[in-house]
Amino acid sequence: MKKIALLLSGGVDSSVSLALLKNQGFDVTAFYLKIWLEDELSFLGNCPWGEDLKYVQAICRQFNVPLEIINFQTIYQEKIISYVIKEVKEGRTPNPDVLCNKHIKFGAFLDAIGNNFDKIASGHYAQVVENNQKYFLQCAPDPIKDQTYFLSQLSQEQLARLLCPIGQLTKKEVREHAKNFNLPSKNRPDSQGICFLGKIKFKDFLKIHLGIQKGDLVEIETGKKMGEHDGYWFYTIGQRQGIKLGQGPWFVVKKDVENNIIFISKSYYEDDKKRTDFFVTNLNLISDFFADEKIHVKLRHGAQKHEALLAKINEDTYHVRLSYNDQGIAAGQFAVFYQGNYCLGGGIIE
Repeated sequence: MKKIALLLSGGVDSSVSLALLKNQGFDVTAFYLKIWLEDELSFLGNCPWGEDLKYVQAICRQFNVPLEIINFQTIYQEKIISYVIKEVKEGRTPNPDVLCNKHIKFGAFLDAIGNNFDKIASGHYAQVVENNQKYFLQCAPDPIKDQTYFLSQLSQEQLARLLCPIGQLTKKEVREHAKNFNLPSKNRPDSQGICFLGKIKFKDFLKIHLGIQKGDLVEIETGKKMGEHDGYWFYTIGQRQGIKLGQGPWFVVKKDVENNIIFISKSYYEDDKKRTDFFVTNLNLISDFFADEKIHVKLRHGAQKHEALLAKINEDTYHVRLSYNDQGIAAGQFAVFYQGNYCLGGGIIE
């Protein structure tokens, strides 16, 4: 019987994963990872993982599964929080969820359990397929919920240990399973936002770590000051919400980090503003490109993919040309490549 280490969050996806694995006869141990940070805890004023643990403990009792709680706060600070703050201060748009999977859930956790378990299971909407001892990352059938984007930085060694019990299901089917198993989390709403924030808004997280610094909102076409903002780190390219100016809609088109200026425009979608080309570095290739299929790219999590041309510039840099304009090509974000139903990996937009 295979021994499975299941990452259990208390949400419906990982809870259904546990139920399915137990139903299939696997020997399952559940693990809850503590990654909340002291600054965020003091901001909330109470223990944010109490509610999660209530659900985690209830489902473990229901299926008679042992539970272990692992404290990863220190390594999360070192690997993820420091990365987020550094990127934001440089005017870039980080994606901590991608690196959380690489460095924490399937990095530090994999190191912690060693060879005591055959597989690590999670509630991700993705599929791992093996062929001739090589592992491929296949999309889930639910294009909106598909989470291959967040798994695009995993290595062959990490994919070899990954098991996604709900990877072939849609969200609707997962909810039906939760009701059929009568899980404690069957009616619990989906979690939103970044992995480590929970109930904290990202803007509040940035305020905790970077504070407020007034700067100018400047119309890029005229150079006219249109208003003020609280700090360039609160904005990303293509952003519309949060500008709070009349006669809009206004969009963020450029950031001057050194002078704390946000450049905005009302004509963001006009034909003369091309947003089709960018460069990608640190490309992690899960599998090679297929010669006979078109390449598509995602610039953010979700169903939308662009057809793209990819050209290698040197060993670390690729040029990407999209088939049409994208509203937010933001430096620091991950560009993730696909062919057919397979995720080939991804890199960082420069």
